[in-house]
Amino acid sequence: MSDRAFSIEHYQWSGGREAMLRFGLTTGAVVLLAMPLFEEANRTRALIVTMLRALAEHGIGAALPDLPGTGESLVPTEAARLEDWRAAFAAAEEQVTRGGGRVHIASLRGGALVDTRANCAGRWHFAPVAGAALVRDLMRARQASAREAGEPFDPAAIAPGGPPVELAGNLLAPELIDELKGAVPTAAAPLRTVRLLTEAAAADHKIAARPLWRRAEPENNPALARELAADLAAWVKTCGG
Repeated sequence: MSDRAFSIEHYQWSGGREAMLRFGLTTGAVVLLAMPLFEEANRTRALIVTMLRALAEHGIGAALPDLPGTGESLVPTEAARLEDWRAAFAAAEEQVTRGGGRVHIASLRGGALVDTRANCAGRWHFAPVAGAALVRDLMRARQASAREAGEPFDPAAIAPGGPPVELAGNLLAPELIDELKGAVPTAAAPLRTVRLLTEAAAADHKIAARPLWRRAEPENNPALARELAADLAAWVKTCGG
């Protein structure tokens, strides 16, 4: 087995080359994780890295790919599209598999909208959310900031073919917003869904914790990261390791 504590790789997809962080083992069971989208990714990154490092204690490797227009990607944010994210994530899975990994997918929040094309032994979703709900959150935040600044903002004016719009500090294409409105997490089995106790939606397991993606600043919760890693590791083993 190949065992590296931490490394940076790159993967190729049809639109270019993106970075991918690797944690621990690169062969055998490897979790490929889809990050939350937009500002939620920044707020949860420390939690996610802590969780993926904790997976090593269970003998499971992990990979965390940047998607086009996110992280260190050279693709402009306003050029990002949901279909490109899905294609890139699937390409990352193919590279991990070629390297000897048996891929299991983990997705947090809006990441569950991205993992739909990738092949895997099983999926694990934490607090998955529909694209329409993400768009509503983005619009509410933009409306609040516009009111505070005394600027006009009309969500109804955002339409495919129009100029990029600034939402949550990102310039996003109307086409991406339109794609997200109709996007939902995959329900393809085998799938385990974990949620917070405060979420009303159904889940296989619920955890008592604060939603870090709602915090004003990025935070970490090592205890939550370890709890999530243990639940994910058990699911990986259920799906054949």
